[in-house]
Amino acid sequence: MGILQRNFRCRGGEVDLVCRDGRTIVFVEVRLRRNASYGGAGASITTAKQRRIVLAAEHYLALHGGGDCDCRFDCILLDGLSTAAIEWIPDAFAAP
Repeated sequence: MGILQRNFRCRGGEVDLVCRDGRTIVFVEVRLRRNASYGGAGASITTAKQRRIVLAAEHYLALHGGGDCDCRFDCILLDGLSTAAIEWIPDAFAAP
């Protein structure tokens, strides 16, 4: 998988990484939680956050002519700063 862009922002949305995995464009959200007092890293990706990621993905595809390609949304979760606590969830959620 290769990184196409980091921190793509548009009005109303943002995605941490835009990658290519074969013929698929992958939009990756990276979340870090140093402690679980307010829930882990996965709990911080709310429905509203997912909508903002999808909005940014739609803008990215419109700008870069990717309307006919496959895409997916992955999450990389870090609970603490330990490399042993990294979890990669491919196809973590779908666009509504």
